[in-house]
Amino acid sequence: MNQQPQRILIADDEPLARQRIQRLVEELPEYRVCGEASDGNDALRKVAELEPDILLMDIRMPGMDGMEAAHQLSQLSNPPAVIFCTAYDHYAIQAFEVRAIAYLLKPVRREALADALARAGKVNRVQLQALTHNSDLTTEQVAVRTHRGTELIDLTDIRYCEADQKYVTLHHSRGETVCDYTLKELEQAYPEKLLRIHRHTLVGVRFIQALRRNSDGQSMLALNDSDTLLPVSRRHASHVRQWLQEHQPSP
Repeated sequence: MNQQPQRILIADDEPLARQRIQRLVEELPEYRVCGEASDGNDALRKVAELEPDILLMDIRMPGMDGMEAAHQLSQLSNPPAVIFCTAYDHYAIQAFEVRAIAYLLKPVRREALADALARAGKVNRVQLQALTHNSDLTTEQVAVRTHRGTELIDLTDIRYCEADQKYVTLHHSRGETVCDYTLKELEQAYPEKLLRIHRHTLVGVRFIQALRRNSDGQSMLALNDSDTLLPVSRRHASHVRQWLQEHQPSP
């Protein structure tokens, strides 16, 4: 059975540099280019959209540079393997700190690229095997534009999403992130991961613990990782009860 080629995303602010690397990749039948990005923010968006196996990325780029983008990616549960392709040799230690697989100096040689890609492929196969044995893990991420640039957040890390006027705040394991998605957009995009409990609230299903009532008779949803209690509207209470019956084991 033929193995599927590894999917590669190329991130470089210089079109000619992207073209040259693409030509090198096309000479290697085990790999194919699935997309291009022009800076770090664009790279994070394309990672979320295309889910590449390997990211070939320059370091010095306008806006978010490659090192910051790699740092963001290193926070994910299953990031693409990162290979830096740069004209500067003094970032090597930092590259190691953000878990880069390889550090290639421009102009990149075909043999060096082939060797780096082979190492990246081995890492990815180990990650894939881990995913096979841990079905609750996911490669899905939400790409959020913030004042710092683009931030990637693992869906499995989102505890709940809370709407307030024009914006939605994602409460996740690393803190809070304000995004410009609507709750409806998030609910429609990830129906298996996020459950509607209120007009203003979606909850990450892996964090749901139990439905309770407070002293005023209001239904409240308890989360399993904290003392957080979120109000459940009358309109959505029966649906939440049904979800609990279907997804939680009987006592």
